[in-house]
Amino acid sequence: MSPIGSNPVKPFPFGLGSAPPLLGAEAVITRPAVPFLPMTSTEKHQLGWEECDIIIVTGDAYVDHPSFGMAVIGRLLEASGFRVGILAQPDWTQVAPFRELGRPRLFFGVTAGNMDSMVNRYTSDHRLRHDDAYSPDGVGGKRPDRAAIVYAQRCREAFRDVPIVLGGIEASLRRIAHYDYWSEKVRRSVLVDSKADLLVYGNAERAIVQIANRLAAGQPVSSLRDIRGTAYVSNIPREGFEEVDSTSIDTPQELALPVNPYVDTTTLQTECSASLPSVTGAAGGDVALGALALTRKTRRSNWQKTVIRMPSYEAVACDPVLYAHASRILHMESNPGNARALVQRHGDRDVWLNPPPIPLTTPEMDTVYELPYARKPHPAYGAAKIPAYDMIRFSITIQRGCFGGCTFCSITEHEGRIIQNRSETSILKEIETVRDKVPGFTGVISDLGGPTANMYRLACRSPEIEAACRKPSCVYPGVCPNLNTDHSALVQLYRKARKVPGVKKILIASGVRYDLAIRDPDYVKELVSHHVGGRLKIAPEHVSEGPLSKMMKPPITNYDRFKELFEKYSREAGKKQHLIPYFIAAHPGTTDADMLELALWLKRNGFEADQVQTYLPSPMATATAMYHSGKNPLAKVTRTSEDVEIPRGLKVRRLHKAFLRYHDPKNWPILRQTLQRMGRSDLIGDREGCLVPAEHSGRSIGSRPKRSTTNRFKTQHIR
Repeated sequence: MSPIGSNPVKPFPFGLGSAPPLLGAEAVITRPAVPFLPMTSTEKHQLGWEECDIIIVTGDAYVDHPSFGMAVIGRLLEASGFRVGILAQPDWTQVAPFRELGRPRLFFGVTAGNMDSMVNRYTSDHRLRHDDAYSPDGVGGKRPDRAAIVYAQRCREAFRDVPIVLGGIEASLRRIAHYDYWSEKVRRSVLVDSKADLLVYGNAERAIVQIANRLAAGQPVSSLRDIRGTAYVSNIPREGFEEVDSTSIDTPQELALPVNPYVDTTTLQTECSASLPSVTGAAGGDVALGALALTRKTRRSNWQKTVIRMPSYEAVACDPVLYAHASRILHMESNPGNARALVQRHGDRDVWLNPPPIPLTTPEMDTVYELPYARKPHPAYGAAKIPAYDMIRFSITIQRGCFGGCTFCSITEHEGRIIQNRSETSILKEIETVRDKVPGFTGVISDLGGPTANMYRLACRSPEIEAACRKPSCVYPGVCPNLNTDHSALVQLYRKARKVPGVKKILIASGVRYDLAIRDPDYVKELVSHHVGGRLKIAPEHVSEGPLSKMMKPPITNYDRFKELFEKYSREAGKKQHLIPYFIAAHPGTTDADMLELALWLKRNGFEADQVQTYLPSPMATATAMYHSGKNPLAKVTRTSEDVEIPRGLKVRRLHKAFLRYHDPKNWPILRQTLQRMGRSDLIGDREGCLVPAEHSGRSIGSRPKRSTTNRFKTQHIR
């Protein structure tokens, strides 16, 4: 049975290497797009459907808006000719809700939602959150912990023979053995635990359309082994691929050690209480590590048919140094222009990761964002408010991806380092759509942005260099000389957007990468003069070189320069505006002395943070590898390589949080004790420059310190 087309779309040219078109030429109009994808059997029958080709199971409420993953994938599959249903936040405690729409003809698409379910459910202090911005009325508890696994298991119980395809950020960041902060151990790939057939990681549009078309053409799911941006479990080697041990790329041990510590065994226990025994090398055979010290040049000839053998799950679960090494290899192989396939043993099976997806072209991005979204929640929610929707309903996404490479952030791991841009025409058209279709529009576009506000149209000056580069960041330790930092295309877009009839104001709510902005003062002037609603968020994250170097963030002097420009252009525009700097407490590489330096900086600048957040180790991030291993995977990892200071344990993490809230009387006792321990009793008292008052001063625990007059805004929210 061939797919039924719904929209005419021509295939587009593609960038790196070869890639199938986003929408095939076979997509032909035979029926209009539905107002909403059906969520119940009644809705399905009202559309005249006997069955759904694909059913998407999601942990979010169904909002038909391009900021919600289930809507993007659902509408794209619809445009490719498939009948798509949505099971939004089904009751996972029983199987019946997963049979609501019947048996899908092709596959279940399973996603935890726009957030990792554990990040969504728990704070960095392991406390339970009672709200959920992606649920009706913000009520928490509508999705299970580790939702991708639970949903996949229920789908399998409902219809045992239907293929299951995982996607979304939870699956994307757990596609390989990963450290899990909430269980404080290394967990297996989510593919293994969920028993899904395929996993789609990163931007999934191209891969999911391929999967649907090939399944519709009668190919078994077990044959879908060559799709970029996918992962699968197999115990059969891929024909024609040369396997290379990861130790030949980046040696994780001292060469003097006699035995390669990598394992490929089904008998090694996951929970290790002793050091690893002498075991088989990852590429086979008991080998001395020095014998595997091959140069990269010998392995470059046929990289598209090369697979890198990572240390096994059992090995990285037992040895944090090997975990850091595996993380380094994973991030080195993240450029779609040169990334090789990766394979990691889990017991007696391999988890195979194909290279990352090829970025969408501008015409393809336009197609995705111009699909016929209703741009509002499904009518089934009635008058219920969905906070995440209320936040973004008047915003416009202009690009995807981020080349910043911040180690604590998951954007790069999920969306990639190559910026994918929409055209001016498409963006302006969407502004008009918001103006005409979205209820409650008052003339204010709340954001024109993306993962970063000001990376639109920025890219490497040389496609050849871009395709060959393995650097984790284009802007650290400094801005790469090959990076184009000309913001003129973005300035032009802002000016045209302001002229759209019916638009009174265009705000920029996405975070501005200020180290890029200061290279183009004309952009800063345009931004400050027209697009700041009184306050602008930026993220220096810290002021000390120690933590900044582990975050891959620029020196605080870049912030100082941006602040000068911000204040200058605010004065010239006759506006009183403020910068809202974000900071992170307890990030790997941060000492008590670093947090004291930050607290003193905050006080000197008159900042008082009412809400702060300590660092949360998200799955697969580079900083998470630091947190777990105590090693720095930004450089070669060995037993004797750089050790990273890790603020571990609730006591230390809460102390670092207290430094950020130095002005809160509840934190004064612990700060006094810490300052005395650090030999900085000179910072206790009511003198100028003191951080906290003396214990028996006139200021009691119930009082608050007098606010600084150097910065008049009252509070700031810090991530």
